Amino acid sequence: MNVTEPRRRRWWPLSVRARTALAVALVTAVVLVGVGAWVHREIYRESEGIAENQARTDLFALVHQVRNGSLPGRGSTAPYEIVATGRRTAVASGGGMEDFDPEARHVLPTPPARFSPESLVKDKGKDEEEDEESGEWGHAMRPLRIPERSDYRPSYGEHLAGKTYTVLYDDVWAGSLGKDKAAALGVAPDATLRVYTVLLPDTAEEIADTTDGLLLRAGLFSLVLIGAAAYFTVRLALRPIEAIRVLTASVTPNDPRERITLPATGHEISALATTLNGTLQRLDDAAAQQRRFVADASHELRSPLTTLLASLEVALAYPERTDWPATATTAARQTRRLQELAEDLLLLARLDTRASRTDPAIIDLAALAARLTEEYPPGERTLDLTCEATGHAYVHGNSEELERLLRNLLDNAARHAAHLVRVTVRKEEDDEVVVTVHDDGPGVPPEDAERVFERFVRLDDARSRDQGGTGLGLAIARDVAARHGGTLTLAPRTLGACFRLSLPGLPVPAEV
Repeated sequence: MNVTEPRRRRWWPLSVRARTALAVALVTAVVLVGVGAWVHREIYRESEGIAENQARTDLFALVHQVRNGSLPGRGSTAPYEIVATGRRTAVASGGGMEDFDPEARHVLPTPPARFSPESLVKDKGKDEEEDEESGEWGHAMRPLRIPERSDYRPSYGEHLAGKTYTVLYDDVWAGSLGKDKAAALGVAPDATLRVYTVLLPDTAEEIADTTDGLLLRAGLFSLVLIGAAAYFTVRLALRPIEAIRVLTASVTPNDPRERITLPATGHEISALATTLNGTLQRLDDAAAQQRRFVADASHELRSPLTTLLASLEVALAYPERTDWPATATTAARQTRRLQELAEDLLLLARLDTRASRTDPAIIDLAALAARLTEEYPPGERTLDLTCEATGHAYVHGNSEELERLLRNLLDNAARHAAHLVRVTVRKEEDDEVVVTVHDDGPGVPPEDAERVFERFVRLDDARSRDQGGTGLGLAIARDVAARHGGTLTLAPRTLGACFRLSLPGLPVPAEV
């Protein structure tokens, strides 16, 4: 049964350049829409304010003309209408008022039938005070948005020509004009005249529409320009990365010394190149260490195998003259050496892979060191092995690995000591456990203080190999210490060698 791969969505580009350009374009579009909406609102508001100021100026002029006893002409710049109580037709109109709803008897509502001249004078005085503060004429201006007014009869038409308009108006009492002027206007002496001026938002809408068109064209052009700029900018920025990719792909096991040339500018690409160079260097060092390890292991394995094979071949060639017990002893010694070397190599491999055969536990290093010192097998030389401890020294770790660590230190000290090996275990104030292994041997030169911890290193190669050393004991000990969060160093001494092991300790359990 063939299982096909799910089809990828093709609407999202795969290129980083295209993705970045698209993301920048989307963000820019959102920003431009927000800015365009704000500009549209501000321009419309400013244009409407200008139109309202013009309507107020026209209203002032109309009221002034009515107070002088004359009616305005029909050719006014702004739509207006003058109505009066007691009349069913408008006193005067013009400025395009005939374009509004022709079915209504009055385009705008008439003033109340019962109107008090005193209230007019009172209202007028109040409005004049407010207008004097604003620096305008002393006429009462009352904005009226027709659909919001419910106190007028709907028969007079709340929507003018299908739209909603804002209206400014002012009331004039005919009695204050005199009988002659009232008669000239064609109204009763006790009538109230109301002068309306319609605020036309057409100019504001035209300005806003024109601005919207300009903003739309400018926005589309800016969107394309910014998207293209982002695309080519990212393309230029990715050129060093592409060069790094090509150069990294050319690195092979046969030629691992290839390195990336750092860019001249110190930006993130330089940091990436530095990091990759460091990674390549570490891989090169690890490969070189592995090759050196394999070569050293092969050399170490070849020496006992050669000795074992030579002794057996001589014994087989001259069986009647061979000392078979001596030959068997030599074979057993070389086989034991091969076994120890194989175990050390397996332990190093396990330490390198961070694998553990047992679960960690709480271990008393003082008791462990005392037991290993007491059980240490006697050699050909008489050595004085002592262990001093100030109390319990608990650590958390693998018992087998920690025992191997201490045993390797004891083996190294016993191999090089003249007469004395002293082990001390103490616990510091910060719960740190310190173990020192000191011998009275020839010591280690200061320049070799770190070299002794390298694998297959013997400062006295011939003598150490004869005494059974593999050159891996101190390397294994340091790896075990590092795995348990501690350190293993060579402390400076005037006599002999002193190895200092430091591990993070634990508080003494309550049951102890």
